[in-house]
Amino acid sequence: MELKNMVAMVARSGRQLQRYNKGHRQVVGCIPYRIKSNKEKNLEDALEVLVISAQRKGKGMLFPKGGWESDESIKEAALRESMEEAGVFGTLERILGKWHFKSKSKDALYEGYMFPLLVKGQLDFWPEKDIRQRVWMSVPKAKEVCQQSWMKEALDLLVIRLESSTTTIDEESM
Repeated sequence: MELKNMVAMVARSGRQLQRYNKGHRQVVGCIPYRIKSNKEKNLEDALEVLVISAQRKGKGMLFPKGGWESDESIKEAALRESMEEAGVFGTLERILGKWHFKSKSKDALYEGYMFPLLVKGQLDFWPEKDIRQRVWMSVPKAKEVCQQSWMKEALDLLVIRLESSTTTIDEESM
């Protein structure tokens, strides 16, 4: 087995290293995406995003995210969460933004950061494989199934960013 396909098969757990900012637990996540082909006429038809099932049954689908810990950079946390929860790796792109939100199940306050992750590969086995499903889908379908409004906002920002970069590329090639 190649080294690049090796990953720690145990996800981090516990809150000992968890970061907080003014009482808000800091979480970091990614929107894993891929472009199906260059043959598609528009970005919406070519773009797919990866969503995962929530840990608790019946809580819907979401993008990989989790606690940002004190022994890692924000980018390391984003990449770790994508590997642990979805078993994907790739190129982490410029941050989409920061959101403040309240947990639906608890009264906890969160500060969430989201990054786009251009997926270069996915593993057959990853730490949370037995407790999560992962599904590639279109942007409209992801907006339909994602339970988190802040994640939907991040997805909208990703689409806007990709559309503007595609337009720039198209204009440059003329």
